[in-house]
Order: sequence, then structure tokens, then C-alpha cells
Amino acid sequence: MRRIASFGFVGAIGFAVDAGVLALILALLPADPFLARLGSMAVALAATWLLNRTLTFGASHRPAVVEGARYGGIGAASGLVNYLVYSAVLVVLPGFHPLLALAIGSAAAMVFSYLGYSRLVFDRGPGPTVD
Repeated sequence: MRRIASFGFVGAIGFAVDAGVLALILALLPADPFLARLGSMAVALAATWLLNRTLTFGASHRPAVVEGARYGGIGAASGLVNYLVYSAVLVVLPGFHPLLALAIGSAAAMVFSYLGYSRLVFDRGPGPTVD
């Protein structure tokens, strides 16, 4: 249960980073909300990898670069789910606020990402932990 709570905590931080960067881009640049979201997602992904590695799962037995690449792969797939839901909400409901669409997209991707990270990135397979 502690791991799920920690994952939720890291996810909340990732959400805040994503939302903060998205809001900053939208406020400071004449950016399209679809393009702006790609940048905010990249920053949030890097932040959550470091936090999940430290607080939630611990380092895997893989070298950090391999672990990071695997995390990025799961994160990209999860991000795609998140982005598709975000985009669908904005297309179906054109006046919907982008940050609320972000919340809906993030919720939709949470279970997918937890299962992927816990089973494919931070699994406890054979071999020593290597950094």
C-alpha cells in the first residue's frame, strides 16, 4: 500500500509540474495548447522518473541509462494515452479549460503507468542494482 501511496504522491508532483509548465508556456508564449502540452509532459516525465526511482520503487538492477530509457518508453505510451484523452476532451468540448482536460487525461493514464513502471522498469528481476 505504501508503494501505491508513494506513486500517487509522485504523480501529484508530476501533475503539478506538468500543469505549472503548461500554464507558464500558455501565459508567456503565443503557444497552441496542444504543442505546449508536449513540452510540459517532457518536463514532468523527467521529474517523475527521478522521484519514482528515489521514493517509490528504488533503482532497478539495470544501469540508470537503460532504466531511464525503459521509463521513457512506458512514460511515452502513458503520455500518449494521457494526450489522446486530453485532446479528445478539447476537441469534443472546445471551450473546456486545458488544465481541466489535463486532469482528466492524467487520471486516465495513471493505472497504465503504474503497471508498466512496476512490472517493466523497476521490477526486481535477477542481477545487482547498477548505477
